[in-house]
Amino acid sequence: MTEPEVEKKPARVVVADDQTVVREGIVMLLGLLPGVEVIGAAGDGEEAVRLVGELAPDVVLMDLRMPRCDGVEATRRIRDQYPGTQVVVLTTYADDESLFPALRAGARGYLTKDAGGEEIVRAVESVLSGEAGLSPSVQRRLLERLSQAEPQSAAVMPTPPVPPDGLTVRETEVLVLIAEGLSNQEIAHRLHVSNATVKTHINNLFAKTGLKDRAQAVRYAYAKGLVRPPG
Repeated sequence: MTEPEVEKKPARVVVADDQTVVREGIVMLLGLLPGVEVIGAAGDGEEAVRLVGELAPDVVLMDLRMPRCDGVEATRRIRDQYPGTQVVVLTTYADDESLFPALRAGARGYLTKDAGGEEIVRAVESVLSGEAGLSPSVQRRLLERLSQAEPQSAAVMPTPPVPPDGLTVRETEVLVLIAEGLSNQEIAHRLHVSNATVKTHINNLFAKTGLKDRAQAVRYAYAKGLVRPPG
């Protein structure tokens, strides 16, 4: 006698997109498909992070270009603070400047908004099973990027600085950019985040290291070997 098949629970999903029409359209589309239950919707990255903390979804479908906190920074926060939640990017953009920062931030899936409902569901199921949920066009771009890389590039790529004193990787990146003389606005532009996010990182790294101003931060970065003196 065979055991009764256990019904698979639908994946609990939060949708994050700043465009109301797009967001509501995605929610409506997923509501018509089996295997997914939309439990929340956010209009920006800050709200997405908050909803993840409140609702503990399995997956966030994350847009990238959003106000207050963009999708890359929201993905990084979610993966740092709520590792039980996976992130699948769902965006209009598939360029390198959008794709690779999102993957480095911890996104396990990446789809463009021309994806159909079934493709979105497959990506959600893939990331929940430990696989990558990438659209065919994104997979091709990754293969092209790998094929273009020089064989010796791994030997000459600079080693990312090791975070000291409990700093996160992102706080260390901000510290290095401060030491390079960049303003908050320039750091925000370089890292594709908001000025408010940069200020938060600076406040956090100052608190962890006991630094009081940018001059001390520069000296600290040199002392820790995060940057090299000119020449």
